[in-house]
Amino acid sequence: MKRGWSRREFVTRSAIYGGGLWLSLELPRPRALAAAARSAEPVTFSEAQWKLVEAITSRIIPTDHQPGAVEARCTNFIDKALANEDAAMKPVYDAGLPAVDAASRKRFEKPFVVLTGEQQDTLLAELEDGLAQGWPADAVPSPVFFETVRAHTTMAFLADPKYGGNHDYAGWKLVGYPGPSHHTGGYTPAQMLGTARIKAVWGEEI
Repeated sequence: MKRGWSRREFVTRSAIYGGGLWLSLELPRPRALAAAARSAEPVTFSEAQWKLVEAITSRIIPTDHQPGAVEARCTNFIDKALANEDAAMKPVYDAGLPAVDAASRKRFEKPFVVLTGEQQDTLLAELEDGLAQGWPADAVPSPVFFETVRAHTTMAFLADPKYGGNHDYAGWKLVGYPGPSHHTGGYTPAQMLGTARIKAVWGEEI
């Protein structure tokens, strides 16, 4: 997360400027939807991979007084997406995840999941900048890996919960998005102008 940004600013800016992320959120993902509906268990990731991805996402959108990536079940979204519509990105994770631990052991002599939050943030910043020592030369470049996980995490945090992430509308609550308007028959002119409150899909008026 960029210093000086609130979590809401970070998530919103990542979505707006993150390589067409908002457009990606609108693309149909029927296979990922079906997989998320069937189970919250890993489909693509091993247990160790799941824990590592969850640890990374937890630092991209951390938990504070509001739910973060872990509570929103972002790893579940990523797992189902990689097993289906985003299968082309699976090699990025296959090469990048062991490389994260290689860089972590080089930097801190420990695997990533047992590092402190501060240590994890330090390493992720180095990955983002392409400065991490110990990153294998034959792996996908670390900035590419980091941006892929960050985009997936933000997408998981903001996509419709039916795809396996955004649990309990954590992302929508954070950015103030009430959900699709069709569930209430559309917005009134007053709601569009901001002079009347909108009932969100989770029942609260915002």
